[in-house]
Amino acid sequence: MSEADDPLAPWTDRLLRLGDGIAPEAARSFVHDLYVQAQADIDKERAEAEFEREE
Repeated sequence: MSEADDPLAPWTDRLLRLGDGIAPEAARSFVHDLYVQAQADIDKERAEAEFEREE
């Protein structure tokens, strides 16, 4: 299932190995949503840190 250039694939595969009954599409969607939220949090922290440095 993993593709070399897909950063979500290892995490999707790992989630699928945790238990039976998880649909691959649901696992991928969850990992994608988690990745997007984490990236937004990182971007927010960077913006706040840059703002603090500029003050």
